Formats: sequence, C-alpha cells, structure tokens
Amino acid sequence: MILLQVQQVARSFGGDYLFKNAQLEVQDHARVALVGPNGAGKSTLLKMIAGITTPDEGQIILSKNVQVGYLAQDSGLDSTRTIYAEMLTIFDDLRQMETQMHDLETAIADTTIDHASEAYTALLKRYDQVQHDFSEANGYGYEAEIRGVLHGFQFPETTFEKPISTLSGGERSRLALAKLLLEKKDVLILDEPTNHLDIETLTWLENYLQTYPGALLTVSHDRYFLDKITKEVYDMSRHTLTHYTGNYSHFLTLKEANRSLEWKAYEKQQAEIDKLQTFVDKNIVRASTTKQAQSRRRQLEKMDKLDRPQNEAGKIHFHFESERPSGNEVLQVSDAAVGYAPDKIMVSPINFAVNRQERLAIIGPNGIGKSTLLKSILHQIPFIEGHEKVGSNVSIGYYDQEQHNLHPNKTVLNELWDEHPTTPEKEIRTLLGSFLFTGDDVLKVVAQLSGGEKARLLLTKLAMNHDNFLIMDEPTNHLDIDSKAVLEKALREFDGTVLFISHDRYFINQVATGIIELSEAGSKRYLGDYDYYLAKKAEEEAFAAADQDNLFVASTANAQDSYKASKENQRVQRKLEREVAALEAKMAEEEAQANAIQEQMTQADVITKPLMLQALQQDLEKVQAKLAQTEADWEEQAMALEALTQ
Repeated sequence: MILLQVQQVARSFGGDYLFKNAQLEVQDHARVALVGPNGAGKSTLLKMIAGITTPDEGQIILSKNVQVGYLAQDSGLDSTRTIYAEMLTIFDDLRQMETQMHDLETAIADTTIDHASEAYTALLKRYDQVQHDFSEANGYGYEAEIRGVLHGFQFPETTFEKPISTLSGGERSRLALAKLLLEKKDVLILDEPTNHLDIETLTWLENYLQTYPGALLTVSHDRYFLDKITKEVYDMSRHTLTHYTGNYSHFLTLKEANRSLEWKAYEKQQAEIDKLQTFVDKNIVRASTTKQAQSRRRQLEKMDKLDRPQNEAGKIHFHFESERPSGNEVLQVSDAAVGYAPDKIMVSPINFAVNRQERLAIIGPNGIGKSTLLKSILHQIPFIEGHEKVGSNVSIGYYDQEQHNLHPNKTVLNELWDEHPTTPEKEIRTLLGSFLFTGDDVLKVVAQLSGGEKARLLLTKLAMNHDNFLIMDEPTNHLDIDSKAVLEKALREFDGTVLFISHDRYFINQVATGIIELSEAGSKRYLGDYDYYLAKKAEEEAFAAADQDNLFVASTANAQDSYKASKENQRVQRKLEREVAALEAKMAEEEAQANAIQEQMTQADVITKPLMLQALQQDLEKVQAKLAQTEADWEEQAMALEALTQ
C-alpha cells in the first residue's frame, strides 16, 4: 500500500531550481533514506512532505487517514510538564478508556441494579467491549512502553519527574524523538535523528526502528545507521531524485556502476560527434561530398546529446601534513580524573598512552567526560587528579566541536590570514577553494556561516597549521557523507598522530587504529577499529559469564570438601534439611489456598459477577506470587543441601 507520493515537485529561488521533477514514493513498512550533499534540498523536501511548506510545482499526495510524524533537525521538545507527564499525554485516549472502564465496574457493582434486567446485560456487554478495546490498544502495557523508550534514550526513572524546561538542548532533542516514536504515526519523517545521540543510544534506536510498525523516511549523515536501517535510497543530486533499492553501501556501488556506464556512453557519443563534425568540416565545401556532409550535419542536429556525467567537482579535497615529526611518545595520561570540581568527578581513573602515527578514538556515553578529558589535556580545564605528559617535538592542533576556535566577527579570509600574515592571499584563497570557499564566499563573516561551513573552515585552519598531533572533538558533526569520506582519507594518510572523539561508528571504523573506552570504571584501551572493539566486548562478556559458572562450581566443590572435613558443616546440613522441610510444608499450604480460590471462581454464583471475580483474581495472584517466592527459596535451599551431600 502506498502511503505517500511526491509527484513532479520543485523548489526554486529567484528562477533557479534547488530541485525539480522530484518523484518519491513511500509504501507501508518502507525504510527510505534521502541522501545527497549539504545544500541539495533534502530538509526542504522533508518539510514539504510533512506539510510545513508547500511545493512551488507538483504535488504531494497522502493516502486516506495516513498520519505523518516529523522530527526537524536539532528540534527539541518544549513543554511545562515533567518528562513522564508529557509522555502520558500521548495516551490520553487510552487513559479516558481506562476511566470509562472503572466507571462501568462501579455501575456493575451497584447493588440496586437488577442482575436479570436487560440494562444489566447491556452493561456487562459494554464493559466487555471496552475492556477488549483497552487490551487491544496496549492499555495494560503503555506505561511499561513509556519507561522502555525513555530508558532507551538514557532517561532513568529518577529523572521522570524532572521538568522539561530544566533539560539541556540535547536532552530535549532526545525527548522529542522519544515522544514521536511513542506516537506511532503511519509515516515517520526524521531529519538527522542521530544528532545528540551517543553510540549506546544509537544502537538502541537502530534496534527499535527495525521493529517500528510504520514506514520510515530519514535524512542522516550516519552511514552506519543508514546501512542498518534503510532498504531504499533516493539520491538528491543534479537538482532531482534518483531511486535505488538496498541500503546505503549498496546504493554507492550501484551509483558508481551507473556513473561508469554514463561516462562510457558519454565518451562514445563524444567520439561519434567529433567524427561526424570532422567529416562535415572537411567535406561541406566540396561539391562531390557536400550532400554527405549535409546528411552528417542533420544527423548531428537530431542527435539527443548526453549531459556530461557528474564528476568530483563540488567536493572538498585536502590533506593534512605535519611540518616536522614528533617523538615516538606523543602523550601519556596517568591516574587522571576529570570533572568541574573535586566532588563532581565525571570519570576516573584514566590511563592511556598515545604513540606517533596512532589514531585513537575516545568513546563512551554522553556526559561521561570525553570532551572534558580533551580540554584537560589542552589545559583548558585542570585535571581533578593525575596529569598528562606531552612528548618531545609535539605540536597540537585542536578541532573544537563547539567551534569556539573561530572568531565570529572575522571574514573567512581573515580567519586564516591573520594567523598567517606572511602567506600570500592567493595561496590562502587556493586552500580555501579546496574546502569549497570560492569567490565572494571568502568575504563572508564567520557568524553568518552555517554549521557545515564553520566545520570546513576549522578543517582549513588545521590543514594550514601543519601540526603533528591532531586532537579532534566530533569532527564529523555538520559534514555530509561525501565530506566525511574525504576527511577519513586525509586522516588515514596523515603522517602524524590523531586523538579524536566521535559517535560516528563508520568514521571510527575507517580511521581508528585503537579505541579508548571511558566508563564509570575508568578507561580501557582496545586495539583495532570499532567492529573489532565490539567483538572484543562480546568476548569479554562471554568470558565473564564463564568465570561466574566456574566460580559457582569451585564454591560448590569447596563446600563439599569443607563438609567432609568439618563437623560445622554437619550442623549446616541439619539446618538446611529443617528449612527445606518447612518450605515444602509452606508450598503445600499455599497450593491448597490457590486451588480453593480457583474452585470458588468456578462457582455459579460467582462467575457472573465481574467485580467478585476481579477481587478473587487479585487474591489468587497474591497467593501465586507467594508460592513462586516459596518455590524459589525451596530451590535455593535444596540446591545448597544437594551440594553439601554430594
């Protein structure tokens, strides 16, 4: 079933098209990615589909009763309610149904009503229907669903009563996405949903979206996310959309193959055009061959000429190069603790070394102190405990995700020229051009730049400084996938050392030679890329589980040896035997109570009384819970007794 269609849609500015003749289709349960370079118009198209803006040309058609949910890029939830109260508003209809059900229960329990009357029968029928509808709509599980989604977005229950107005921008963004997921719209439109999410939350979101009942249309610069979630790709380039099936990696393979075919067809046609034109030029003035030349010219005029295929123009291209090599030992962090006050330590202890030409990724949950660690290494924030040691001949270049290294009132050109006044302007303009700052772009004031433009300007400064140790805090933020690929290549080919923070798992895989994990236990170093790190974590968990099993076996064996060697264990055995016997008697008593209640529930004078049945059911559940606990206690004591007697 087709849920929505984009038909011949266009957006233009001053007569120039941002995109035109755009066609897109979303079917039931589809997983669609909209990709393309920054500025191509992806977010603009999403806003049109969401009904926020209207197309200049064409139309967008929604099937009947289809509900669309939309999350704008970097949007945050704005509310005066608490976190949990805001999530409850999604289920207002269910909560009203629950109230209606309780009202019906009260009416059924009214002793003045004639149980043989038609009114009472209608009341029971109405109650059964409401209860059925309530159950079908997850009435008994919606609060557990709220808690599950909030936990997935790193909101523990201790924060549920926190007013939303007191949350940070990142927390409000996560909460906006959480609310949208709980609303379960037919079509979910997400513009950069992975912003502000750490790796743990990203993994949870991917797993959640794979089972989401509706369709998904998303824009994202996270290739790992796109590969795991999407099954269709619409490529927005050359002012229109091209459809591909498969995930993002498959799309790249198909696009490259198509581009190769386009080039072959174009070059073949150009060769044919040259051949025909050469014949015309040589023979048009000769009387004996003029008819053939005219025929060739008509053939040229009628030819449907192919456009030149898109090349790499419009992509950044650069490399990092250090002015001088550093010593082999670049950085040593020892017994460190980071935070903003001695009583507010974020993570400790931190111990790791960075050697020349290593590229280490720092990962960990949001708020653990990753950026704080980098700032402490750079002496912007002092270590609470411990220290760092920078090696010989090390020069540090820093990429700040908050972009504080840029001066808002300077022009793009002066941002570089003021730091390198002896460098000719032409050379600086050439470097800026490789980062897509061309013509009058270099005269823009920094404050007027977009997030992506500021990111490219920061990279330009790093490339111009020729430092041999790059410390980078989320360098892929604001970069499109093509620009990330260029940065990945530049860092892999860099002859210096890199220490970086990133939540982009594909980027980590492409760049990192090692990983430093920060957690509540401190720091831990892993070799290899992100996928290798995941494999090692799984291996560690398996070993930990095996160690627990071995520990249990060892403790049992020790208990046996101790029993044989000590009269004290004989006393323990007799005590366990008495406890097991007492628990067996208690189980028999509770089983009898449960059977008695179940028998009472089958009596003719009870089975037609819903409220009495409900009360008996509650009693039964209490007895069964006690019985389950007694059985668990008996099993535990019986196992201990068995271990002693073996």
